[in-house]
Amino acid sequence: MEVFHIGRSWPPVKPKSSAMLPFSDLALCRRFEQTEGHACAQYATARQKLFPDSGSEWIRCAGTYAVFDGVHSPVTQTFGLGVFSPVTPVILDTIEKFFRDRQAEVCHEVAPFAGVEALDLLCRRNYRPAELSSVLYKRVEQPGRELAPHIQTRIAGSNELQVWADVSARGWASEHPELVVFLRELGSITSIAQGYLPFLAELDGEPAAAGGLFIYEGVALFAGAATAPEFRRRGLQGALLQSRTRYALEKGCDLAMMVAAPGSDSQRNAERKGFQVAYTRTKWKLYEAPENP
Repeated sequence: MEVFHIGRSWPPVKPKSSAMLPFSDLALCRRFEQTEGHACAQYATARQKLFPDSGSEWIRCAGTYAVFDGVHSPVTQTFGLGVFSPVTPVILDTIEKFFRDRQAEVCHEVAPFAGVEALDLLCRRNYRPAELSSVLYKRVEQPGRELAPHIQTRIAGSNELQVWADVSARGWASEHPELVVFLRELGSITSIAQGYLPFLAELDGEPAAAGGLFIYEGVALFAGAATAPEFRRRGLQGALLQSRTRYALEKGCDLAMMVAAPGSDSQRNAERKGFQVAYTRTKWKLYEAPENP
């Protein structure tokens, strides 16, 4: 729901038709930040439908998505700050109140196209850098080869969503044990999250890897890819990438995006598959409320 707008409104820019990969610029950044923000908003909406007492909610403030999905949820933050409209104290006041009213930390994923002025304002309001992430992208094109015969991939059926969530949780547990509870809830929430598709990969008939796909206005967001530890290095993530790419192509997507920690195995694997870095974001966290913003 739209609740607040201020300043100049900048509509998303449609990409030009071209075989070349679009330049990494403000127009591209708007598409990607809007896609990820909308995906998180739909996730919060789905949680609210399933768990009315959760308090999950989201707003858009001057183009920025502010999403609350629970105090400890990694989804609880903003997307697109400063790329749809210049950041002002009034905008930050509104967003900060949204999170503080729900006893949540205030965190913003900020792309470099937000500009130096936005970063300066965040610093003056006692924000500090908390995390970095690379946004990677590529053209959506027909995969060049078929899957190995012992690997099968498909969109998980309604009776497989808990299996999909369990595989995802097992895959992430070693690196992010704090997310296991969150990930095990994914199955039921994903089943009604608009625009989200859970892909499952099997090795010789056994569920072994999971990945998500969210499509919004021609952008395919590849998210949540994980392989159970005992099945790693068997080509499962490559198979999931191929099947999701094929599906995105059928649905008319022109670009695929994903997010990874800079220099991580996930980023290296994505670059091996033809993704390249569009830009690097900084997550800014408010450490204390400012007295004189």
